[in-house]
Amino acid sequence: MKFSILNIHKDLLEGIAAIGFERCTPVQEQSLPETLAGKDVIVQSQTGTGKTAVFVITAYNSFLSGEPKKTKGPRALVMAPTRELAVQIEKEAEKLARHTPFHSVAIYGGVEYEKQISALRRGVELVVATPGRMIDLYKSKSLSLDDIEVFIVDEADRMFDMGFAPDIRYIAGRLPKGKPRQTMLFSATIDTNVHRLASSYMKPDPVVVEIEPEQVTVDKIDQKALYISNEEKLPALMALLNRPDMERAIIFTNMKRTAEMLEWKLAGNGFSAEVLTGDVTQSRRQRIIDGMKSGKLRILVATDVAARGLHIEDVSHVINFDLPQEAASYVHRIGRTARAGKSGKAYSLVCEEHAWNLPAIEEFIERKIEVEWLKEEEMVEDKAGSYRKKRPPRKEAERGRGKSSRSGPAATKGGRGGSGGRDVRKPSAPGRYKDKRTSAGAAPAPEPEKITEKSFASKDKKAGPGIGTGPRPPRAARKGPGERRGREGGEGGDGGAPKKAQEPSMKQGAGRAAKGPDGGRGRGKGEKPAGVRSSGRGGRGRGDKEGLAPKSREDRIALYKEKYGEEFRPVEESGKGRRRGKGKAGKKSEVGMLKRILKAFSKSS
Repeated sequence: MKFSILNIHKDLLEGIAAIGFERCTPVQEQSLPETLAGKDVIVQSQTGTGKTAVFVITAYNSFLSGEPKKTKGPRALVMAPTRELAVQIEKEAEKLARHTPFHSVAIYGGVEYEKQISALRRGVELVVATPGRMIDLYKSKSLSLDDIEVFIVDEADRMFDMGFAPDIRYIAGRLPKGKPRQTMLFSATIDTNVHRLASSYMKPDPVVVEIEPEQVTVDKIDQKALYISNEEKLPALMALLNRPDMERAIIFTNMKRTAEMLEWKLAGNGFSAEVLTGDVTQSRRQRIIDGMKSGKLRILVATDVAARGLHIEDVSHVINFDLPQEAASYVHRIGRTARAGKSGKAYSLVCEEHAWNLPAIEEFIERKIEVEWLKEEEMVEDKAGSYRKKRPPRKEAERGRGKSSRSGPAATKGGRGGSGGRDVRKPSAPGRYKDKRTSAGAAPAPEPEKITEKSFASKDKKAGPGIGTGPRPPRAARKGPGERRGREGGEGGDGGAPKKAQEPSMKQGAGRAAKGPDGGRGRGKGEKPAGVRSSGRGGRGRGDKEGLAPKSREDRIALYKEKYGEEFRPVEESGKGRRRGKGKAGKKSEVGMLKRILKAFSKSS
């Protein structure tokens, strides 16, 4: 059937002839007579069969045949599930309206609002929109639905699959009531969801037009199934891509991660490919689609949702790297080829993981898919290596965890000496804390000199607080329970003479040293050799200020008996014993008892 014999306005016929349309496709031949008569229709048809021209021609012909209306609000609304499909429909509408005064705009997310709002303000007759952005503009009162005369839902089954059913019902419920309206639903499959939507928002007894799926998939597409193991899927895929008749190919996967892996693997083996998934930005999606249409890009890897509604001419091959779980998705996939009356090929790699999906697909298309076997010499070796190799573990010094071998930042004149122990800084990139003795790649620290008692003696009593004058003593020299924690640092100088002589502490390391000329600010409980004042690792370090702390319990008892007389009795001689054993807790109890004794002596005196 030719378009010229239909009741179509002459201006539209000029636009139809300008884009090369002469004869109707099966879906156009069965649908246009009904839609041009103003009837509501439900059309079951696959993508690529010319159904877009059906509702665009119907809408524009209705506007040209009726009375002209002076309104800036849109008169026809087309709902599409994806941005790509919305752009495709709007471009085809522009071509068909070339010789008419009508304008159209595509409304979709991922781009700025202002450009779309400006187009609506200038005035358009046809709006093609995705549900999310459409609702946003309606709620912000940037888009009015008061003048809608024609309402179209394209790819209705995919709308429900993608969870847009509540959005479609919301939009349909805001259409003007009490005014004549024509509604058209287009879907690859007609199920209960489509019938429920039709019963709510269409006229009673709409016309149902069914185009059998095999009319497209069987007659125009050469379908092959390749039985292959999971390990051989990639070599088999590259063997197919190396064939001379492979002009433009779309490779379908079930999961986004598989699509990304394929892009990485193909690039590593010398195949230029791009990946199209649901989270790709709109600008990049459009660039990829334009590359396929212009021929600059030969291979596209995509998931079902991302590639739904794509209209790319001259796609010679469709390859199912993974067999889809739903039979209808198989029809949608291979419908990317053999468009506009052309032929194409579809290969399906049937592995042990997805082989169970094949019987349902063959039942759906009502035919057996022919099996093809690849020759051993055709298989291409994978040279890309493993996908996303594990990163090598970082060195201990790079991580900044555990015991660090660094000596810490050097103590400078007038500064504070650091403290020893475990490096507690958060892990960071190598080289963040670079100095002469830190971060990976620095020169190894020199061997520490031999420690003697003179090493702790002050070399310059006039130095400011915290100046380092000697190396850090080895672990063996750091006795006592109070090993210092925190970042390792340089050693401070000697504590110097105390400001005022006080009585030596009863407990080893329990007193607070006065700040000497060389004293740092670190804290510690380490023992100091006899006869030495502060070790210099902390003017506030806990230790006897005069360096006279007794080294044993017997010495402490003798010291206190000498000061307070023979009346002084240690805790152990009282017959009560330590209440908490011989550990740190017991020592704390002993100190508390001694403090109470000293307090009693001071009151009596």
